[in-house]
Amino acid sequence: MPKQPRHETDTSRSLPLSVDRNSPVPLYFQLAQQLESAIERGALTPGSLLGNEIELAARLGLSRPTVRQAIQSLVDKGLLVRRRGVGTQVVHSQVRRPLELSSLYDDLEAAGRHPATKVLAHAVEPADARVAAALGIAEGSDVRMIERLRYAHGEPMARLRNHLPARLLDCDTERLESTGLYRLMRAAGITLHSARQSVGARAAGPADAELLGEEAGAPLLTMERTTFDDTGRAVEFGAHVYRASRYSFEFQLLVRP
Repeated sequence: MPKQPRHETDTSRSLPLSVDRNSPVPLYFQLAQQLESAIERGALTPGSLLGNEIELAARLGLSRPTVRQAIQSLVDKGLLVRRRGVGTQVVHSQVRRPLELSSLYDDLEAAGRHPATKVLAHAVEPADARVAAALGIAEGSDVRMIERLRYAHGEPMARLRNHLPARLLDCDTERLESTGLYRLMRAAGITLHSARQSVGARAAGPADAELLGEEAGAPLLTMERTTFDDTGRAVEFGAHVYRASRYSFEFQLLVRP
């Protein structure tokens, strides 16, 4: 999968950075928040270079240790990386996905993250006990299994494995690599209505570590989802793995009346 072009220029010079010395919020944290916000909204794109610590400190009237602490906090979050001979460079922003019935492809596209897909496997196979229970079908029934690697800005984000009733959707590898699965389902007249979902975590094994560009043992987020149409029929069972360094789920919690 080709990498997205890098923009190795100091785009931080055009950012309206400032700090409030009367605020109780530490100065380093104010700066870190502004830089993180610029990364999240795309003002600092992957590959962008930050001005060096001396330049940023002089520009904002801060001490160099304060600027260094702000930058280090973003390095620790995985948003910036220090490269010898190059400087401090933006790596990516973490994808923050709301817990709602939407596809990763649509969420990435809406966030301007340039999603791309590589199909790893696509076959009709007998459903094992776990898949059969999720889809409400007999064990051994034919299901369509689709396994994909999803990219954002040319960087692997998640391994997606989905099972669908075999006759539900007619699709080929080319279409699966050009758009999201839910879009294909909607285009086929399937009305997605609700889902049952669970989120967890585990350490990356050798296979997933290699696919996702992580070290073996790195934390991964897991998600299992069974999706139902407007008749209550289970139309898809997904078992997905996400890079915790690049991805998080967001919850909105309400007080029970």
